[in-house]
Parts: sequence; C-alpha cells; structure tokens
Amino acid sequence: MPSPLLMSVENRRTILSAMKPSGGLHLGNYLGAARVWASLLDEYECFIPLVDMHAITVPYVPSELRGNTLDCVAQYIACGLNPGKCHIFVQSHVTGHAELAWILGCITGIGQLQRMTQFKDKSAEQAGPVGSGLLYYPVLMAADILLYNADLVPVGDDQKQHVELTRDIAEKFNRTYSETFVIPEPFIPEVGARVMSLQHPDRKMDKSEEDKSGVLSLQDAPQAVRKKIRSAVTDSGREIEAREDKPGITNLLNIMSAVSGRSISDLEREFAGQGYGRFKDAVADCVIAALEPIQSRYRELIQDKAYLTGVLKRGAEVAQKRAYRMLRKVYRKVGFVELTE
Repeated sequence: MPSPLLMSVENRRTILSAMKPSGGLHLGNYLGAARVWASLLDEYECFIPLVDMHAITVPYVPSELRGNTLDCVAQYIACGLNPGKCHIFVQSHVTGHAELAWILGCITGIGQLQRMTQFKDKSAEQAGPVGSGLLYYPVLMAADILLYNADLVPVGDDQKQHVELTRDIAEKFNRTYSETFVIPEPFIPEVGARVMSLQHPDRKMDKSEEDKSGVLSLQDAPQAVRKKIRSAVTDSGREIEAREDKPGITNLLNIMSAVSGRSISDLEREFAGQGYGRFKDAVADCVIAALEPIQSRYRELIQDKAYLTGVLKRGAEVAQKRAYRMLRKVYRKVGFVELTE
C-alpha cells in the first residue's frame, strides 16, 4: 500500500533543503536545519538530498565521503526526519542535477558567480589551485532547487545569497523560454538559524573548522560537550546579556534558548549576577540533555546499513520521477530533440 506521504502530496507546497555529507553534523546543523525540517514534514512535501556532488568541490577523501553519506542519513533520522514523511536521497543517485546545472550555467553570467561571498571565502581558505567546481557550485545548487520546483528553501542567512541567485536564474530562464520554474523563497527560521563557533563567535559554527573545540558535534560525549562549552570564548565584564559587544555570551544564550525553548530575556534574568562559570555549566547541561536521545537513536540506526540504504533507494525513486518530469520539460523549452517510440 502506498505511504500516506505519497497519497497526499498533490496539494502541498514543496520544500527542498540539502546538506553536504562531508562530516558529522554539529549543533548548528541540528538547530538551524534538521530540527527545522522535521517541524515542516506534515505541512510540506520535503525533498532532502545529501549533496555529494557539492562535497567534491573542495579537497576530500573518497572513502570518507562514502562513509559520511550513510552516517549523515542516520543522523538526519535520529534528529527527527522521519523517512516515511519526506524524501531523503543522495544527489548523485538522481539523474538531472548535473544536466540541469549545465543548462542553467549557460544563462548565468560568470561575473555573478565570481561575486558570490562563499566562493571568495572558500577560495581564500583553500591552499593551492581552486577548482572550477567551487565557482560553479551555486549553479548546481540552483539546479538542485529548481529540478523539484521547490517553493521554499530553508537556509541559514549566510546561504541566502545562493537562493537569490537561484531566483535570478529561474526568472531569466522563464523570460527566455517561457514560464517553467517556480520562483523559490528562502525560509530562515527566527531561532537557531545561525549558531556561532564557540572559539570564534564572529564566525558561524562550521564542521570544516580546524579548531574543533569551537564545534559541538552531535556525537560528542557529555564530557566533551561540557569541556568545549566551559572553554568557550567569553567577553569582558561579568554580565550575562545578549549584546553586540558580547558575541561570546550572546552565542551561548542563543544556543541555550534554541535548545530549551526559553526566551533570552528569561535566561538573562535567571543568570543575572551569577557569573560565567555557573552559566556555562547550565548551558552544557541543557545541550547534553538535548543530544542524549539523538545519540541513542543514531547508535541504533548506524548498525542497520540495509535500512539506511533502503531509505536512500526509496527517496531516490520518488525524486527521480519528479526530476525526469522537469528535465523533459526543460529539454523541450531549450530546443533539444526528444526521441519518441
């Protein structure tokens, strides 16, 4: 019998959000992405690709990429992404992403790509020659979104520029070849969308960060979580307040608020005059308690490789049907000859 998901999607809007399987998820991925997606599953049809083609735009180890892909699936499900209510799949398993990216790239100005903030930042960080894939990354991201005619794209505010480029590309294609693509909107949650590094609170928490003491992995043991939070960078003064001149304490307040569901003002009142040590221990307690059920579920899932690959196979089957429909439409619009029986 078809799943309830597949029987009731016609009247629902589509959301697509993706993540590179390039390492274990961290607290920012959970609060700003996975938890948000899980809250949307009943209202939207959700496509959640693991974008392994994006992962090879920077230096990587192939065997680690394969391992990280299944690991990422297990962590997603442990974070609440019920595969019975969404489509989790691997980007390279679906024909259409690269094909559509080529077509979209042919109408995208190279100057637009060179101005992308992430390209400039990643190019500056990378030792040695920069591959053209890093420049072309936003076009492939646009193809990921437009291939499924996504209405909404949940992103952190640092990725909003990529969605804006996707909108520009879709509008240009529609003007050039007639109405084809839905123009997607970015969906940025108000809370937890941007968790900062514990050691560099002026920068987003990033799993590629060299200083791992600034990153709270979802698989960190309780003692590791406590150690990282206790050593988190703080600010001058003793006030526990969310202020522009106190980025370290503001980040910890944001984390505790997002994890606990309590308002920042409530937390400021509770810890007024109590010092950084007690506050950091309370943040650690809160994070450890939130991670425990995720870690427990993950340990169960990662032992069942057959189940995880089955999730990816079912997700890819649904995604491929949608991708083929859009790709055939695009091919007709741009003038490619279609073979018929």
